[in-house]
Amino acid sequence: MAVSILVLYYSQSGQLGQILDNLVSNIKDQAEITMVEYQPEQDFPFPWTSQTFFDAMPESVLEIPVALKPLTIPEKHYDLVILGYQPWFLSPSIPTSSFLQSEYARVLSGKPVITVLGTRNMWLNAQEKIKARLLQLNARLVGSIVLADTNHNLISLLTIIRWNFTGQKEATRFLPEAGVQTRDILNTSRFGPIIYKAAASAQWETLQTELLAAGAVDLKPTLIILEKRGIKQFRKFAVYIREKGERGDPARLSRVLLFKRLLLTGIVALSPVSGFTAKMQSLFNRSSFRKLVGYFKSTAYEKDMI
Repeated sequence: MAVSILVLYYSQSGQLGQILDNLVSNIKDQAEITMVEYQPEQDFPFPWTSQTFFDAMPESVLEIPVALKPLTIPEKHYDLVILGYQPWFLSPSIPTSSFLQSEYARVLSGKPVITVLGTRNMWLNAQEKIKARLLQLNARLVGSIVLADTNHNLISLLTIIRWNFTGQKEATRFLPEAGVQTRDILNTSRFGPIIYKAAASAQWETLQTELLAAGAVDLKPTLIILEKRGIKQFRKFAVYIREKGERGDPARLSRVLLFKRLLLTGIVALSPVSGFTAKMQSLFNRSSFRKLVGYFKSTAYEKDMI
């Protein structure tokens, strides 16, 4: 009997769909792959407008769900579920949070799950939120793959702004392509045989170790410090903005604009200083940060790690 794998995802720009297609590309002849994309009833625009993009922050951070379009997931046995998602504002995207809080997420109950992330650079809080949701759903996280933009932070900021607000992912004369680099998307096929072997044998204990050996997750200690600082402020602003209404309410626009200005100023003007202090902090506490890096690369879950 063929190994049956269910792939669940939401891909606003199409990039995550490409990542997942490549991930399973060289095991399609061996395994039975079922790919299902969940979508909101009222989908988010792409390219974004500046207002709709920043206005989505509070609901992303607070994991407030939206209604999904009717979804058909074939009723059959699945040996493995692959959940692909993107972080929005250091949190799971609103469509992913919505799916995991919907009746459709029951398909995950009792199943081994591998998460596959497509991200700019920060993903730790989002993954911790996903870990918690999977536990609530009686699912078992057995593996994780993170594909991130490998360009310098400020370069990736410029390219993601260009992509999000104009739709142009391709490289220009002065800037590289946006998002996860094409070579890295294509190279995700190397993980397919590792995943297939684990699914065929139902031996999950060493899967993440094997995925890490193949380069599934790259994490620098400074990222942990920077994201902890960032998500703390995001949570405060999320509550502050929601006090003036729900997403799309004009009454909260001034607070959304304040968040936007402070965020962009912080990234552009303060990023070098923050990066330097984070680097120094991680160097002076190498042992503790080595343990943190090991934790965030793993499938383990401990509450309030970030």
